[in-house]
Amino acid sequence: MSTIHVSDRAARWYKEELNLNEGDSIRFFARYSSGGGLHPGFSLGIAVEEPRHPAEQTEVSGIHFFMEDHDYWYLKGHKLHVDVVEEGQDIEYRYTEV
Repeated sequence: MSTIHVSDRAARWYKEELNLNEGDSIRFFARYSSGGGLHPGFSLGIAVEEPRHPAEQTEVSGIHFFMEDHDYWYLKGHKLHVDVVEEGQDIEYRYTEV
């Protein structure tokens, strides 16, 4: 079972905002950040690129979402839930322990 869960609404949001086509891929990765995400000093970034060595992956609405093995430390022990915040029509990342 994948630790990456993307809602259909979120997949549609990515398609519209990033002008994606079916078969395109979104990479989630850990990046340095002054804000806080799951780990202090890091947050989740995204890039439109093809997987090379995915540790986790899922496909939703024709879009492939994944995290490479060298970034997987960021999610280890957690599930990532990606959805749309209805008020601002923006993406929300939530984490739950597994």
